[in-house]
Amino acid sequence: MKIATYNVNGVNGRLPVLLRWLQETAPDVACLQELKAPDEKFPEQALKDLGYNAIWHGQKSWNGVAILARNTDIREVRRGLPGDPDDTHSRYIEAEVNGIIIGCLYLPNGNPAPGPKFDYKLHWFERLTAHAAELYASGKPVVLTGDYNVMPTELDVYKPERWVEDALFRPETRAAFKNLVAQGWTDAIRKLYPDETIYTFWDYFRNAYGRDAGLRIDHFLLSPHLDSRLISAGVDRNVRGWEKTSDHGPVWIELADK
Repeated sequence: MKIATYNVNGVNGRLPVLLRWLQETAPDVACLQELKAPDEKFPEQALKDLGYNAIWHGQKSWNGVAILARNTDIREVRRGLPGDPDDTHSRYIEAEVNGIIIGCLYLPNGNPAPGPKFDYKLHWFERLTAHAAELYASGKPVVLTGDYNVMPTELDVYKPERWVEDALFRPETRAAFKNLVAQGWTDAIRKLYPDETIYTFWDYFRNAYGRDAGLRIDHFLLSPHLDSRLISAGVDRNVRGWEKTSDHGPVWIELADK
């Protein structure tokens, strides 16, 4: 079973890129972030034509998350992260596909930091950690994936000294990620590639992609049931080089059958 995550940076504006990637790589499940589209503008039919069923949680101009499942049923479990009934951001959706609980998330950027946006990021992280603890305790196979907007270590960022004051790399953010993983989750990429420089995001500016000046901010966290089934993982780096593409590359894992 191949599961992917992809911050599309505008699902309609970059729909040709998304459809091409789905056709070429055919993930069984694809989690999307930054749809930047209200629910009624989600391109359901175009995805259905490729064999993908979808659930989505949209928002005009900003945020938005979706989960796609190829030629199989998808059951929505949760829409929105618990813990703050006043939070109107569309940043989390959860589904069950083939017996696996999949949480698709788009964690807040948090800049400028310090400030209200950074406070919101850390509060959102706390809510995610609390919900993750419940999922972990359920004993079900769980994947928590998406754009976490955090570089966990210096290995995950090009020239880390330039990022020390950024919300994605501040000590509080990295500590929050470490605290989440410490519940018992496996960082899939780092399990398979503990010492390699791997990026999932390259800015549009200063030829970042050409220079490979990137960040690893899109992550897969796996519960113990799935940790033992992890076969392979990677980044479709070439997609970042396509025309009119997102500033993220798709990230994927492959799980063995039970």
